[in-house]
Amino acid sequence: MTKKMDNLLDSLIVPPGKQIDLRNDYDPGHIGHFMSKEDAGEAIAAGISLLSLQQDKLYAQDTYALLIIFQAMDAAGKDSTIKHVMSGVNPQGVQVTSFKVPSVEELDHDYLWRNCIALPRRGDIGIFNRSYYEEVLVVRVHPEFLDRQHLPPQLRDRNIWTRRFEEINNFEKYLADNGIIVLKFFLYVSKEEQKKRFLQRVDEPDKNWKFSAADIRERACFEDYMDSYEDMFNHTSTIHAPWYIIPADHKWFTRLAVVSVIHRTLDRLHLAYPTVTSEEKEALLKAKAEMENESEGPGSTRKEEKRSGGKKA
Repeated sequence: MTKKMDNLLDSLIVPPGKQIDLRNDYDPGHIGHFMSKEDAGEAIAAGISLLSLQQDKLYAQDTYALLIIFQAMDAAGKDSTIKHVMSGVNPQGVQVTSFKVPSVEELDHDYLWRNCIALPRRGDIGIFNRSYYEEVLVVRVHPEFLDRQHLPPQLRDRNIWTRRFEEINNFEKYLADNGIIVLKFFLYVSKEEQKKRFLQRVDEPDKNWKFSAADIRERACFEDYMDSYEDMFNHTSTIHAPWYIIPADHKWFTRLAVVSVIHRTLDRLHLAYPTVTSEEKEALLKAKAEMENESEGPGSTRKEEKRSGGKKA
């Protein structure tokens, strides 16, 4: 990874312990300005190839798990980014969980429950398409959703969001302390680009299924969401689980940034295939010798006859 790319990725991090201004400090249309779209395509392909190798080592080492969280407004490109970036990995080692509106069963548990049971195993990559952060985003913009959670009245006070920030930070620290690396991406799309993509969904028949009236209702709350995101970043970007704000107006740049962050994160774990002890090596060589010296099976007699001209002794 080049120094320029490394610096670019650092610039996308929400600095832990510092207050940011989302609208002024981050640009949804940023593209790095040192790489063309064509160059980025080659870098993305190379990154996906490296990610495949890293995933293989992650699985073999069986020490860490990687949890990748995607949050975004509608039409920011979460689905396509996940599909594209993870296109080269072994599907047996990856699980994508999309969190929709909570079910009745899920609402009968604490808000972290459904996320806990979807956590990746050691050696695996888990992807959350939306996550427990909806509890300080959607629920905050639409506080009436708290009614379905049947919380004790005294817990629905003005401090509920601060408490949830603290609970989430503690949860992610617990994950980190148990070898689950948490990567958090916010795909930052501008309101103008979101409008353009919504119109494409209406105008292009094969994209009609992606559009619903609910998208327009949520778009009306765009600025409220930006306020909630900003407060969330300022409270939950930590050393053990920082937020990356990924410019999303240009999908090629979004994919480049995401695959580069994942690659860099795994690279820093110094993943390696398990070493074989001298005893295990000796056992492998013994097994190899046994396989090389074993009989050729039911067809061995015919092969011997063929080698001897078809004559039996």
